[in-house]
Amino acid sequence: MKLTQLVSDRPPYYTAFLLVGLIGGLLYWQRAAKRDGRLMGIYLGAVLGMFLGAKAVYLAAQGWSDWPLPDRWVRLVVGRSVLGALLGGYIGVEWAKRASKYPFATGDRFALIVPISLVLGRVGCLLNGCCLGVVCDAPHWWTWNDFAGHPRWPAPLVELLFNLVAIGVFWLLRRTHRLAGQHFHLYLIVYGLFRMAHEPLRDTPKTSGGWSGYQVAAGVLVLFGAFRFWQRQHRPPPQPSSPIA
Repeated sequence: MKLTQLVSDRPPYYTAFLLVGLIGGLLYWQRAAKRDGRLMGIYLGAVLGMFLGAKAVYLAAQGWSDWPLPDRWVRLVVGRSVLGALLGGYIGVEWAKRASKYPFATGDRFALIVPISLVLGRVGCLLNGCCLGVVCDAPHWWTWNDFAGHPRWPAPLVELLFNLVAIGVFWLLRRTHRLAGQHFHLYLIVYGLFRMAHEPLRDTPKTSGGWSGYQVAAGVLVLFGAFRFWQRQHRPPPQPSSPIA
């Protein structure tokens, strides 16, 4: 039995944890929207942008390599990228804020919500056996066996740990009121750098030079986050009189 079949035969853990993250985000923004109804529209803009961006980056970075495979249509339908979700979600938020004329920064909230959602998603990856790391020559204490018994780099676990650390860091920044309005820009930069360094250890399509489309997307994320950080430093948004927790 092929590894792809083994993975597809597993219960849809990833989808289940993704839904938990979306429902949790919906409840949070529904609570926040009691003070300002425009925030629910901003959340919906983020979700729409996330799904569109996740699909677009997946198709550009990996979809082309799925076409010769017999299960290509399943892969093309379910495939998505966290990097694309971050870029698309940011654009969706900005579009929704402009449409609703909401002038205040919202990124500090997303800087906590997004890592929590990604932790849930990577737990789903571990249970579902997807988003795998590269196969290792021999098993070690740190390797993770796939459903076919091959020792692999524990890519989902490493990213899960990264996002747990990010949650702690941004919770501390929020509590101490440091770099207000810049938290999500910082997350884009640091997560992009992490993915650029981590990508060679993930089992994704690579060019002859060892680069993947996801590394390019991660580089775009770093540049975009740095540019928006610079813009915010020079043009800070107005601060609400009673910020929504």
